[in-house]
Amino acid sequence: MNIRRNNLRLFSLLFALTLLLQLAGCGSDTDTTNNFPAVVFSDVHFNPYYDPSLFQALNSADVGQWANIFKTSRLTSPSTWGSDTNYPSLVLALSSIKQNLGASPLILFTGDILGHYMPQLFYTYLNGTQNPRDDSDVAAMKVFTDKTVAFVMDQVKSSVGNIPVMFAIGNGDSYTGYGPDSSFLADTAELYYTKFVNGTVDHQAFLNTFKAGGYYSAEPLGTNMMVIGLNTILFSPSVPGNNDSAVATELAWLASTLAAAKAEGKTVWLLMHVPPGADIGSTAKLVDNNGHLTSATMMWKPAYQTGFLQIVAKYPGIISLTLAGHTHMDEYRILPTSDVLEITPGISPVFGNNPAFKVFTFSKDTFKPNDYSTLNYDLAAMPVQFNNYYTFSAAYSMKGPLDASLTQLFPALVTNSAKQALYRGYYYTGHNSPTSATDTSSNPITNKNWPVYWSGIGRMDQQALIDSVNSY
Repeated sequence: MNIRRNNLRLFSLLFALTLLLQLAGCGSDTDTTNNFPAVVFSDVHFNPYYDPSLFQALNSADVGQWANIFKTSRLTSPSTWGSDTNYPSLVLALSSIKQNLGASPLILFTGDILGHYMPQLFYTYLNGTQNPRDDSDVAAMKVFTDKTVAFVMDQVKSSVGNIPVMFAIGNGDSYTGYGPDSSFLADTAELYYTKFVNGTVDHQAFLNTFKAGGYYSAEPLGTNMMVIGLNTILFSPSVPGNNDSAVATELAWLASTLAAAKAEGKTVWLLMHVPPGADIGSTAKLVDNNGHLTSATMMWKPAYQTGFLQIVAKYPGIISLTLAGHTHMDEYRILPTSDVLEITPGISPVFGNNPAFKVFTFSKDTFKPNDYSTLNYDLAAMPVQFNNYYTFSAAYSMKGPLDASLTQLFPALVTNSAKQALYRGYYYTGHNSPTSATDTSSNPITNKNWPVYWSGIGRMDQQALIDSVNSY
């Protein structure tokens, strides 16, 4: 135990020294602008079943052999729209992330390592049905799922090195297909600790909250900052059962954690997977012929959203960054607390988006973001790598703190047709209209449904959203 504690202290000291050097600047551009970068990615949704012929080999092999098994596949093209991330797509994404790390002291990941329908697909390839035959099938599915999590984490680490990965748990990260369930959290806690956040949070403290509910806080050494990773899957009406008690416990923990950050003078970065507000894509499909709504699909249960917003409102100025994923799109939300929530587009193109990730720049003094660049992979062109898609400040001609710029952009998206066209074009990271007669994965933003996309930025309450759309 003493050896482990000493090793952790040594790792922490080395990490602190590395972080301080990185924040001090690693190049003239960083020194001049007083910024540091951080890569943000989301919604990997890795599908280990993309080549069914490999299943038996993967199922019987140690996870350390998986990369070599995937390399034997004849399927070498990246995943296209409507499908989850295959091995070639994962390699492309992580290679591009590595190329764009710069002096990133942290990697930020807003959830969903695992592909959709993981358990059902496992049983299908194991025994020909979507259900387990007995408990041994369930146990085998869990082992395979854990190996998939470990494989993706190992691939991330081989690309970014020992840079800590601050994360939020995703709804796909589960043994049930929509979770996370308690057994998944218990079985994978050590993986998340050792491969993602090690050295930035006390081991036992992390296990206590992560196993209990999938959330945690970390304090990267060398900074006066706290990273909070929430589990907002429980806030979703899609999760069955009564989760009032679990949500109340998590929100009470959030309140006490923010209070501690305030008392210690720390700045907070808040990570989550499912954002508050509307499910914009689903709601856009509900408009009538006049573009009006009578209902809207919401991401969170109203009581949970109200409770969360009340807590955040008590700590103005503490949270300098709020990030989410889940929608796979390049969008943002302005909370009633005036906090701006950035949503990172997905690596998986399953919802018709091009794969993409972002590189934010932060002030070294305030840890607030002042810009970002989006890099995408144009699946219509199939380039050799992800490429620069746009930089916010240049595209929208807006300078200064990012939250202030995004807040100013919200009304401008109504009055400025050029900026509205940009936002609509960037939303699906470049795949906004069908590329061929057979391309059914595109979900274009039209003049009729645009009020939903716009209102979803600044109207978090269901009725407020409906009224905004109907009066646009």
